[in-house]
Amino acid sequence: MTESNPGFGSATRFAFFGDPSVPVLYAAQTEEAAVCETILHDVPPGPGRVMYDSIADKICAPLAPTRKLRLVSLMGDGPRKLQTEAKHVTGTSSSQYSRTVRWAEAAHEAGFEGLVWMSNRRNSDRAYVFFGDRVIPGDLTALGDRGRIFAAGPDFDWLGNYLAGLGIDIMLP
Repeated sequence: MTESNPGFGSATRFAFFGDPSVPVLYAAQTEEAAVCETILHDVPPGPGRVMYDSIADKICAPLAPTRKLRLVSLMGDGPRKLQTEAKHVTGTSSSQYSRTVRWAEAAHEAGFEGLVWMSNRRNSDRAYVFFGDRVIPGDLTALGDRGRIFAAGPDFDWLGNYLAGLGIDIMLP
């Protein structure tokens, strides 16, 4: 649960860069933000649906750092200090990822261990990306047995209720 993606899949806002690719781990401040940043990432606002197959392999587990991490802040005064605006970095569409990934690369080159920003999809919670060559196993720990497995049972019910409140249906196979 605390393993970084070594470079599999399509480009994301802050991955992938470097040769070899710098692994990344995305995280969020709350379970709801994690759902919004992953399962609902490409679902437009308003009534919609997600396919069961797209959630069946998803898990959500609370993490805590075991040491202080040096993160670039892309919220509050952070964007102004970097002479930009959040809308140009964390509020862009996926068509801009080739540009936004350069912010992560610059932060990595400057010695930071990741980035933190206000989730664009749930703007009351923070989102994070950690660089897997700097935040190594043991720097983050999964907290107890409080994780969720969305495939079935009470965690599926929790997800279904949360999505229903947003007007999103889960389409079963």
